[in-house]
Amino acid sequence: MDGISRNCFPTNVIFEKSPPTLVCRTTGVLYFCAVWLTVRMQGDSTEYFFQQLKTIATPDYLPSKQDVLCSRKATRGIHEYDLLVKKVPFKFVDVGGQRSQRTKWFQCFDEVTSILYLVSSSAYDMTLMEDRSTNRLVESLNIFNTIANNRCFRNVSIVLFLNKADLLAEKVKTISIADYHGDFPPESDPHNLEDVRRYLVTRFSNERKDKNKLLFHHFTTATDTENIKFVFEAVRNTILEANLGELMLD
Repeated sequence: MDGISRNCFPTNVIFEKSPPTLVCRTTGVLYFCAVWLTVRMQGDSTEYFFQQLKTIATPDYLPSKQDVLCSRKATRGIHEYDLLVKKVPFKFVDVGGQRSQRTKWFQCFDEVTSILYLVSSSAYDMTLMEDRSTNRLVESLNIFNTIANNRCFRNVSIVLFLNKADLLAEKVKTISIADYHGDFPPESDPHNLEDVRRYLVTRFSNERKDKNKLLFHHFTTATDTENIKFVFEAVRNTILEANLGELMLD
C-alpha cells in the first residue's frame, strides 16, 4: 500500500484491498483511513508517524512527548505566552505566518525588544500552500527584508531560527538547491551541508540594509528538545545583553 510495510501494523490487522483499509480482527475497527488522513497532514512528520503506526493502532495508545512534538498545527491569530525563565519574565507573542495572518502582526509590534524569525531551512525546493508559484525560501526572504529594514525595529535585536536542520541535512544529499536558486555560488557544492547552510545565512544577512547591525542565527530542530534548550539559553542571553545595553544607554 503505497510502499508502506505491513510490519508497521499489529499482527491482528488485515488488509482489505477494496476499498484500501485496515481491519482489526479483534475489534473490527477500520482505522487506516483515519490514520492516513491524520498523517498526510503532518507534512515533514509523515514518515515518523507511519513508523509509529503499530503503537498508534493499539487500543490504549496515548501520545508520547515525541508524538506531540512531531504534530503540526498552523498558528491562527495571535497568541501570547508569559514565561518565567530563571527568574526573568518573558512574554512571547506567536503570530501566524500565512499570508492571511500577516495583517494581524502590526497589533503586536509595540514595545517589542526582540524578534525571533523562524523559517524552514529545508523548504528551498517547496512552494507556498496558498500560492504554488512562489518558492517558500524566497517568500521568507521577502518578509525578512520587510521586517529587518523597518525603521520601527532599528533598535530591536533579530534572531534568525533556521529550523528543520535535520531535514535539511537529509535533503541536500539528493536535491540540489542550485536547481531552485540560481544565485547559489558556482564554487560551492549544493550537496555539501556546510556550503548550503552558509548560503542560507548569507542570503538572509544580505537582505539587511544596515550591515553593522548583528544578525544572530541558529540552525534548530524543533523536535530535538536538547537542541532547543541549548538554543533558547543562547537566545535568552542575547536578549538580556541587548536590553541591558539599552538600559545603560538610557
